[in-house]
Amino acid sequence: MYREAALEVGRELARRGIGLVYGGASVGLMGALADAALEAGGEAIGVIPRALVEKEIAHRGLSELCVVESMHERKALMAERADAFLALPGGFGTLEEIFEALAWRQLRIHRKPCGLLNVEGYYDGLLAMLDHAVAEGFLRSENRGLIVSDSVPGRLIELLLGC
Repeated sequence: MYREAALEVGRELARRGIGLVYGGASVGLMGALADAALEAGGEAIGVIPRALVEKEIAHRGLSELCVVESMHERKALMAERADAFLALPGGFGTLEEIFEALAWRQLRIHRKPCGLLNVEGYYDGLLAMLDHAVAEGFLRSENRGLIVSDSVPGRLIELLLGC
């Protein structure tokens, strides 16, 4: 189900003429997403630290692969080249990256939209935690609104385009 959602995101991005900027791996959900985008005629740009080229198995078939020196440089370059941030289900790295993008948006470092692809309710607990943070006064409701979510890739992309 997660892989199929990633493939759908890749196809949908390509269909809409939206390029992909991501971490540059050939494996996992993001590798599948990049493959789907490329197979559908889209653009996929990877950004990967030199130390992870072999460990994350850098994708060699991308439109462009940028090898950088550090994770900080990776995130900065991805953020610079991206027009929006879309998180698929993932672990610590995914969460760290989407929350950094959200924090930067809250601080007005950028105005790029942020979204979660909530496949099969994967992010329900996280979204509930954000609502709880609002209820407890740790997060302003307008800042809670900085992240959108949907379970359907096309609808999430529409939400991001409308932000």
